[in-house]
Amino acid sequence: MNDTAVMIMAGGRGSRLGPLTVHRSKPAVPFGGRYRIIDFVLSNFIHSGYRRVYVLTQYMASSLIRHLNRTWRLSGFGEFIEVVPAQMRAGEFWYRGTADAVFQNVNLIRDQRASHVAVFGGDHVYKFAVDQMDAAHRARGADLTVAAFPVPRSQAHQFGIIDVDADGRIVGFVEKPDNPPAMPGRPDWSLVSMGNYLFRSRALEEALAADVVDNDSAHDFGRDVIPRLLRSGARAWIYDFGENQIPGEPPGTAPYWRDVGTIDSYFESNMELRSGLPELNLYNRNWRIHTAQRDYPPARFVRHDGNGPECVVEDSMVCEGSIVSSAHLEKVLLGYDCFVHAGSSVRECVILSGCDIGAGARLCRVMLDKNCKVEPGTIIGEDPEADHRRFPFVTDRGIVVLPKGTHVPRQGPIQLAADVDDMLRNDPETQPLLRDGTYAVSSHGRHSFLSSGPRYLKYGPAAAAAERDETARAATAREP
Repeated sequence: MNDTAVMIMAGGRGSRLGPLTVHRSKPAVPFGGRYRIIDFVLSNFIHSGYRRVYVLTQYMASSLIRHLNRTWRLSGFGEFIEVVPAQMRAGEFWYRGTADAVFQNVNLIRDQRASHVAVFGGDHVYKFAVDQMDAAHRARGADLTVAAFPVPRSQAHQFGIIDVDADGRIVGFVEKPDNPPAMPGRPDWSLVSMGNYLFRSRALEEALAADVVDNDSAHDFGRDVIPRLLRSGARAWIYDFGENQIPGEPPGTAPYWRDVGTIDSYFESNMELRSGLPELNLYNRNWRIHTAQRDYPPARFVRHDGNGPECVVEDSMVCEGSIVSSAHLEKVLLGYDCFVHAGSSVRECVILSGCDIGAGARLCRVMLDKNCKVEPGTIIGEDPEADHRRFPFVTDRGIVVLPKGTHVPRQGPIQLAADVDDMLRNDPETQPLLRDGTYAVSSHGRHSFLSSGPRYLKYGPAAAAAERDETARAATAREP
């Protein structure tokens, strides 16, 4: 596979993820407590034997670039994972679509003298042995191979749909159709494009060159380039994702792919990981998901003040550096460097790194971005109507979303970190949700990058006494 150039599309905004993506691109969003979404596609390519990878960035790329530079380094000669920011190589404009992003970097394909090009999305969570798709692509002598999987026709209107003949050759490609074409022999199912493609380099370059001069084009692979290839008679086939076999997975394991494009789907995909037998196997030693290696101590579960109530942790995942002190966790994904204080109850929550849950707090179905602090005695998730009145970001399924660095007092409006407040108010997706009375800005100029997680100073005698007082105050506050 040394003659296959790899391009990972990592410039997506992920606007439907709302507060999570006002300050980072979708591929940089944390997932599973300790990973980022981009880690999954990169792990797939590394395990599949690819060692020359370009990551194309654009929107809010700082967090993503920092993660890639610190985490993803290859040591062999001629091996690299290289960040490619938008550079205006084709004119006074940034990337105008997925196809335009590749066109503006076609020099990289030529420099590498690649015979084939893999164009994969960096904003989905999935496991994929790419070399198997590459082998099928070459065996057919294809100009284009599209990774696909079947979904019920009733749901297919949400995706790009592939129309194929009985041999799997692509005869049509439509984006989000009202009447999706059915699969041959399976009238109630349609084939969905995963947005992952393998091209013969010459065919790709010719199609991109024709697309860039088309003033009516959106410069998108699904809407424009692939239909153009089909009209020109290109040899285009599907690769059935259901046939992909990940080394080390038990026989019969279903392939894993999640879009995580909305807060609700992101929340549920995270919650799946702490189930008894999750569909995403993170324990496969032949297919590890690589990510940043942090120097936090192991997670701790302690009795408050040495003789307080025991911790109760049920069906949960707790990452490194976190402390749970005489608290109850049920169906929780708790990120690294978090502190859950005595007497608190946390149920069905996704909590990213650096968060602090105060003594006696009660949380249910809450999504906390990084570095949030919840004051003692706070109650969220027990009264849906009260939550909708108090919090600006509540999903259709009732999940309360707290932006990065938010401070939540026991009552009253949430306090946004100063830097995140600016971005939320300037973002067209989140600005309409910021109703008067639901939020304030930190009076101390506090920034969202400051962790609220455990610190050594919290463990001296004075700190222990302070937490005892805090626990007592929280209990008193809840009494009628």
